[in-house]
Amino acid sequence: MSLVLDNSVAMLWLLPQSNPAGLGLAEQVLVMLQRGGASVPSLWPLEAANVIAKSQRLGKITQAQASAFVSLLDELSISIDGSTAQSALHATLDLARQFRLTAYDAAYLELALRKNLPLATLDEQLQSAARQAGVTLIA
Repeated sequence: MSLVLDNSVAMLWLLPQSNPAGLGLAEQVLVMLQRGGASVPSLWPLEAANVIAKSQRLGKITQAQASAFVSLLDELSISIDGSTAQSALHATLDLARQFRLTAYDAAYLELALRKNLPLATLDEQLQSAARQAGVTLIA
């Protein structure tokens, strides 16, 4: 099964202590990705890199943990969407306005709508917007 993977879920594989309540979903999604694939907006790798770099800088993770996490991400079937930028100033902006989301979060919603895929996210505002827009949530 393919899905849209929000950074809020994937980063728990690196920093499980940051949201213990979300660990169940994060582990479920990891198993799903080991069997299937995920789509992510083109901003996703930058968001992931930012979390990794910041976590290492703050001493939350070691270089070895960062490298192991990057290796895990490389092994998963995560497809980076090439149309994120083309949608940014139109559909994504409209969704950001409609649901009062950041453009970053709206990019995940736009991708889920465009590809008709379920969304895996721990972000409550994005979950609410997805429900209102008719997007299935991985729960």
